[in-house]
Order: sequence, then C-alpha cells, then structure tokens
Amino acid sequence: KQRKGNKKKRKKMESEVAATAQVTTPRQEAGTPATATGPKTRGRKPKSNNGYQSPSSQQQRSNEKKKKSHKPNVDDKYSQWKTLVPILYDSLSNHSLVWPSLSCRWGPQFEQAASKNQQRLYLSEQTDGSVPYTLVIAKCEAVKRQCNVEACSPFVKKYKTIIHPGEVNRIRELPQNSKIVATHTDGPDVLIWDTETQPDRYAVLGAPHSRPDLILTGHQDNAEFALAMSPTEPFVLSGGKDKSVVLWSIQDHITTAGTDSKSPGSSIKQTGEGSDKTGGRSVVPRGVYHGHEDTVEDVAFCPSSAQEFCSVGDDSCLLLWDARTGTGPAMKVEKAHDADIHCVDWNPHDNNLILTGSADNTVRVFDRRNLTSNGVGSPIYKFEGHKAAVLSVQWSPDKSSVFGSCAEDSLLNIWDCDKVGKKSGRAIKNPAGLFFQHAGHRDKVVDFHWNVLEPWTIVSVFENCESNGGGGTLQIWRMSDLIYRPEDEVLTELEKFKSHVFSCALRKQSHDY
Repeated sequence: KQRKGNKKKRKKMESEVAATAQVTTPRQEAGTPATATGPKTRGRKPKSNNGYQSPSSQQQRSNEKKKKSHKPNVDDKYSQWKTLVPILYDSLSNHSLVWPSLSCRWGPQFEQAASKNQQRLYLSEQTDGSVPYTLVIAKCEAVKRQCNVEACSPFVKKYKTIIHPGEVNRIRELPQNSKIVATHTDGPDVLIWDTETQPDRYAVLGAPHSRPDLILTGHQDNAEFALAMSPTEPFVLSGGKDKSVVLWSIQDHITTAGTDSKSPGSSIKQTGEGSDKTGGRSVVPRGVYHGHEDTVEDVAFCPSSAQEFCSVGDDSCLLLWDARTGTGPAMKVEKAHDADIHCVDWNPHDNNLILTGSADNTVRVFDRRNLTSNGVGSPIYKFEGHKAAVLSVQWSPDKSSVFGSCAEDSLLNIWDCDKVGKKSGRAIKNPAGLFFQHAGHRDKVVDFHWNVLEPWTIVSVFENCESNGGGGTLQIWRMSDLIYRPEDEVLTELEKFKSHVFSCALRKQSHDY
C-alpha cells in the first residue's frame, strides 16, 4: 500500500535483541500527497528463455502460496535464533529505519578509543515519493567487545543527508579516500560525491536535488546495480542494461591532499569547467567494453590491478577483462550458473579466486587459472545453502577462505572454503562449507558489508515490508570469536573455563557446609 505524505511517523519497532537506536528522517507533512509508487525493491527481470519465462497468472498464484507458506518458516527460524543470540554473538544491534535501504557501506573511521571506535556508515533511503530519495551519512559507535548490556548496541545517528536525484540502488566508497562515494540510480550515469564537503540537506517534498561533484557518462541505457571502485587507483567500473562495462579514471579530478582519507577539506577539485545542468562535471569513459548478451548485473576489480576486472550478468556468463589488451573479454565462462548471475567479488587475498552468486540459489568460486578463452571453466567450489536467489556476495577481509552471501530467503550465510570436505561430528548435517548463519532478518537481505577496520564485524540491511509497514532494518553484528578462532585454541580456553566453574562450585559447596 502507498504511504501518504500526511501519515504519522511509523511506530518504532521494538528492539528484539538489544538496545535499539534509530536512523530516521522527519516525514513530510503535506496537505496534498504526491503521486507515488511503493518503495523500490531489488527485483530482477524475469528471463525470456531457457525456461525462465515470466510466470502465468496461475503460476503467480502458486508462487504467492509458496511465499505465504515460507513466511512461518522464516518466523520460526527467527524465534529459534533469538534465543541463541547471547551464545552466538560478541555484539549485535538492531536499528529500525523509516525507509528501506538497498545498500549499506562502512565509511572512514574518525575517532578511535580503547573500548569503542566511531565510524561513518553510508545508507540509502528508498522512499515512496512523498519525500525525496536520499543518501545518508551516519555516525556509528562500534564497540570492540561485548563487555556489558550497555556495550551491546552500537549507537547509530544520522550525520548528514544528501538529496539524491533518483533512487539509490548501489553505494561504493573509494578505497583511497572513503569520504568519496559513487552511487547508481535508475539512469545511465554514475554519480560521485565528496561526502565531507556536500552540505547537509533537509529532505522535504519539492526540495532541489543535491549537486554531485562528478557525473560519469558513457552508458547508453540505465545502469542500476553493477558498480565498483578499484583498490589500487581511483578508477570506477560500471555495468548496465546496454550490456556494456564502462571504465573511468577520476585521478585528474582528485586533489593530492584528498588521496589521504584523514586530510581535511575537499578531495574533489573545485572548478566550474565542464559542469552540466545538474552542477556536476562530466567525465568521459576511459574505455567501453562489450561481450555480454544481456544486462550486466555486477562488476569487480582485480585487487592488484585497475586494468583487470570481471563482470557477470543476466546471460549467466562470467567475463574477465584486461583493459590493456582491447575492448573484448580476455576470458568468457559460458553458463557459469543456471540462471541470472546477480553478484561477483574478487578475493582480496588471492587474485585467482572469483566469487559469484545467482538466481539459481547457489554461490560458486572460480579459479581463473582453470579458465580458458573458449568458454570452458568449472567452479572449484559450489555452495548450496540458500533457498532463494542470492543478491550479494563478499569475501571476508579477515580470512582468505571465508566469505558471506545474502539472499531473498532472509538469511546471511558465512562460508569457509577450507571446511569443504572436512568431516563433522555433528548430528545435523550442514551444507558443505557453511559455518555460521545469521538468521536475524525476517525478509530478504538486500545488502551487507564486512568492516575492514573492525575484525569480523558486519552491517546488513533488509526490507521488513510486512512486519514494519514498509520500512527497513539495519543490523550491526559480530559473531562470537569462539566460532572462528582455531579449534584447539577454543577447546583449551573452554577447558580452563570449565575448571574455573568447577573450582567456584566446590568453594561454594564447602562454604555452605
């Protein structure tokens, strides 16, 4: 159902697991509500061939029944998970959002202390049109350990609002200076923002859009999700519905001081040259690359080179590119999955490993040493633990064999390639490689991001359209270190703890006598 501009603020969602802080925006109290559609979800277009056609009305009714029957299972899993929170997590917090967010990213750290660090957090607000779409910069106090109840929930507060010209589908930060971010909307251009110098705006109906610092042009059709920034040079990569991959360099537009994330002032050169009607300067592509036969859904840079990158799309193909050798793919893996491929990530610890997630519910790992230019290539690992389309994947910055995946089944799974094939003494058989499952979300998990500054800490967002009237929820969490630490080390610690408990019990027993 559509929200109206004069509707009162949605009732705050009660905290399920810990103290809850909110990231909210004042709602517009308008006399005449704007004509709008509901907030956008990260939907994917149905394929028109290979058995993935748009369902008929009868199939749609069947799918709705399946969805309704699936909901109790999600709620049951959530209830079971909630009872285990004190055991499974070192820290966890739950924050209700007025509007859903399709993307979440960690920003720079701006204060460091013994017990907690303060860090920026980037979010989007997907409104219904009664207020503008926004890019939100929030402050987050991330605790290092769960010492007590008060330390369990990081404090999240809105710091700055940028009124975005259209929906914010994807956010990516520049590794050389994470105060600079790129965004994708429902258009062909990539927008670059210097979040430090952008003015804070009040999001009300009719307010003019904020002016991006740079506008990257080159796509011939909308580019909505595929977006990446190189870890080695200030290069930007994008893919879109025009089936192309586009590469830009923004090196010439960044000041020398701006390459240091701790430097004050603007990191985007302030000049009026080349400005278009929206105020931002246009940047033309460094290269446009063709090889996909359908929409490009995601892209990723090689961690060691801005000239090498990969892409995936609705043609079920994984393509590897080298900008030094031309505009055609260096390698093309046909049928890398059995359906649309939604996401890809390149291992920051091992340049040979590439991770993909698909609408066929699987996650696969490819070794580029095993790929050939004639389209032959099988994954070295295939992970089957999701019950619905996988929307995002990312390698862990803390261990080379670990990665996360989130999906429309409301789960965020953590996998370890090193655990594949190892025998487990557990009675319940988990999918191969699965060693942690975050079940704290009650609807599809649309995005998540590992924190490179806080080990094993993750931020994740999901749309709880039914349970929160169309809003969203953000969670910041870190699993217990007993789960990921070496087994021998953990067993030794538990034995010491057991001895301590027995010693305390004996002392109490002798005192009673």
